[in-house]
Amino acid sequence: MPAVGEKAPDFELKNQNGETVRLSDYRGRKVVLFAFPKAFTSGCTAQACGLRDSFPRLENVNATVLGLSPDPPEDLKAWKEAENLPYDLLSDPDHTVLEQWGAWGEKANYGKKYMGVIRSHWIIDEDGNIVDAQVKVSPADSVARATKFLAG
Repeated sequence: MPAVGEKAPDFELKNQNGETVRLSDYRGRKVVLFAFPKAFTSGCTAQACGLRDSFPRLENVNATVLGLSPDPPEDLKAWKEAENLPYDLLSDPDHTVLEQWGAWGEKANYGKKYMGVIRSHWIIDEDGNIVDAQVKVSPADSVARATKFLAG
């Protein structure tokens, strides 16, 4: 898992439109990369819409947002349109990037253990360095912490 102060590992994934997106495409801008379990679920919608509502303030500090989940591009596209999200959502169906970033692991629900996405976010600076990491964070805390961190 990359740590604060390290270079963010580059990756290449398809967005909601099936277009290839690389993290390195965003050099020169700050990036809030957030990992979420599943489109159209309440916690994920709260996190994504909170970042949507903060997007104008994030743009003012030269930041953008990228969402990351194992959902297929078509599900991400439908969710992006339904929630009017102004940023790309990236599909990681094999959870390769999620694993690399430490956002895939064992979870428990009603006593059952399973593997899944650990809700997280990272802030990457203009030079591609990780400047903040929040792994296993609630949807509301993710939005509040990311926007506070970027506000200075």
